[in-house]
Amino acid sequence: MAADRAYAATKELVLSGDLPGGHLLSEGDIAERLGMSRTPVREAFLRLQAEELLQLIPKRGAVVVPVPAGEADDVLDAREAVETAAVRRLLRRPGDVPATVDRLRAAIERQREQAEAGDLAGVADADEAFHRTIVDAGGNRLTARFYAGLADRQRRMSMHALAPRPQQVAVVLAEHAELVDAIEARDADRFAVLLPAHLDGTHRPGR
Repeated sequence: MAADRAYAATKELVLSGDLPGGHLLSEGDIAERLGMSRTPVREAFLRLQAEELLQLIPKRGAVVVPVPAGEADDVLDAREAVETAAVRRLLRRPGDVPATVDRLRAAIERQREQAEAGDLAGVADADEAFHRTIVDAGGNRLTARFYAGLADRQRRMSMHALAPRPQQVAVVLAEHAELVDAIEARDADRFAVLLPAHLDGTHRPGR
């Protein structure tokens, strides 16, 4: 459907940072870009407003909602708790560790390929996939569903953090490898130390 296409395209522009927080866009702009009428774009804008990515302004269009103050800290605290718990739960099933390590190293390689191609949006996608693999490996369906709900916020935060500091991507890759080494060594305590340092270094530099 045209409305679904308009929704997906506009959302990608927001999450990728092509439309930054505070940017004013109109239904006509998006309709022209996608070669469609304004009606499906209007429907897409309403969906994105419900997701708190856009704020509609009558007769003007919509403004991209900046990441709210404090939301980044909320997301990072939730990620730290969920990922650490997932690793502790995984390590209670040592037979599952080798396959998880293989999946995580494959995810790092995909992220490295995106970085070498200069595709920052691809790097952000691969980063979210890496961390989601950790959560999924824990085997807790409730927390996995909760974590999946953070995906859009994670991607947007990664783009915001890495775009002005592309050199940080190499650091992220090295830190991902250290996290996997801790899992392979069945060292949950070391993982619990490395993860917050990794998240802070990427998203809260200088803290």
